[in-house]
Amino acid sequence: MDAPFLTGQLLLAMPGIGDPRFERAVIAVCMHDERGALGIGIGRLAPRLGLHTLLEQFEIPTGDAPDTPVHLGGPVEPQRGFVLHSLDWGGQDTMEVDGRFALTNTVDVLRAIAEGKGPRKWLAALGYAGWGEGQLDEEMTRHGWFSTQATEALLFDTPVEERWAQAFKSAGVDPRLLSASAGQA
Repeated sequence: MDAPFLTGQLLLAMPGIGDPRFERAVIAVCMHDERGALGIGIGRLAPRLGLHTLLEQFEIPTGDAPDTPVHLGGPVEPQRGFVLHSLDWGGQDTMEVDGRFALTNTVDVLRAIAEGKGPRKWLAALGYAGWGEGQLDEEMTRHGWFSTQATEALLFDTPVEERWAQAFKSAGVDPRLLSASAGQA
């Protein structure tokens, strides 16, 4: 494989990526290997959908859980839920991502959050972004995606509407100077 594995990185959609589903996308890459890649979008919110609605669908009392907005995790399986969270909590099916954050897609994390026993930092998302074998690697060779380090501050502390620009800035890139087209040599 020519491109480095991107697990634990943020993928940022470049201006003019050509797919409206990914305009200004910020995707936390949770798995990337020779079989493909899976990421959770953290740059857009589902309209009018909060955590309390999800908890009610699973008949989980909301307890002290804040009614935080739910993210649009990606176009694949938009009915499937995920919680991206800090490493201080883990359940049976929690996947640690490069020692930076964790991903859980089972209801036990929602119960723990509602009971006040969940991870210190977290965000809920519906759906995911997925790439088949070699697909993301090939896409990384063209104009479209930029990768940078995922930090807890970018994942959990930066307001959603600022994540795309802040992630570029964290890599030393001024997003105002990005072009919507690639050059030709």
